[in-house]
Amino acid sequence: MLRLTQAPNLAMATLWADALEVEGIAASVQRQYLAGVAGQLPPDQCLPEVWIQHPTQEARARELLYHLQHVPQHRWFCSCGELVEGGFEQCWNCAALMPR
Repeated sequence: MLRLTQAPNLAMATLWADALEVEGIAASVQRQYLAGVAGQLPPDQCLPEVWIQHPTQEARARELLYHLQHVPQHRWFCSCGELVEGGFEQCWNCAALMPR
């Protein structure tokens, strides 16, 4: 097994591991229960980690992880006049889809 990365929280670690699994990369979350001992151990030792089963898949896993961590952000004006920012592809005000 190979440690791929530390995550800022359990939700992100689980999301990343699940996304890797969908792409055919066997991944697991380790240290998911150490948040309760933060303060007793150094904080960086309590963060959840994403591990992959097969080190031969490291390059593909790192590429996928990079794309998960760097989602393009959009900024567009909806036809209703609302400014929509972030990763949203639908207007929160009128539910119109982002123009392509």
